[in-house]
Amino acid sequence: MSAPASGGARRTHAWLPVGLIALVVIPGAGGVARLVELAGGPTTLPAKPHVTESPLPLILHIIAALTFAVLGAFQFSPRLRSGKPGWHRLSGRLVVALGFVVAVTALWLNEITPRQTAAAQLLYLFRLAAGSGMTIGIILGVTTIQKGDIAGHRAWMIRAYALALGAATHVFTIGIGQAIFGDSELTNTLMQGAGWVINLAVAERAIHRPAHGSAPAHAQVAVS
Repeated sequence: MSAPASGGARRTHAWLPVGLIALVVIPGAGGVARLVELAGGPTTLPAKPHVTESPLPLILHIIAALTFAVLGAFQFSPRLRSGKPGWHRLSGRLVVALGFVVAVTALWLNEITPRQTAAAQLLYLFRLAAGSGMTIGIILGVTTIQKGDIAGHRAWMIRAYALALGAATHVFTIGIGQAIFGDSELTNTLMQGAGWVINLAVAERAIHRPAHGSAPAHAQVAVS
């Protein structure tokens, strides 16, 4: 049994899902706009004929990503994990399935995206690394919990979720990059790569940060 967390830690944990969901509002709105466009509504986003001509993978990706981001955020709530372990397990299985859909469709869309410039080739490699890393993270998240390794499960799922939230961080990194270096294909590519690096750095900090007022992760009573 873990020791009770401090009031500040409890408040931080309580607001964590809300903060994570808030991060995906802007890219989520873009995804919804694309779905509206594919359904025959007005076109408000840059054209992507390589995906709109065969839109099923994109539709699956957007719906799965939005659902994954919301449900996944609540997986990191200690109150829900300890207070409603059954919900955590059931929701976790759905999050895993959605995560696979997100990663696989992202890799598919990456493969069919034109790569006619050096910057586009570099972005392809960034996306390939992020999609593959997310897939590996989910697989290791599942295998570690099957072995009873709660700390390992938590670490790999945090990494997978961080990679999935790359689109949210890109809103900020691309905006800052354009303000400093100007709007170019190379700048946008490098800022997208920076977004994934930042997310993984934050994830590693969260994974390795000591839990104030609580027992080590491996000693806590939690079921994932």
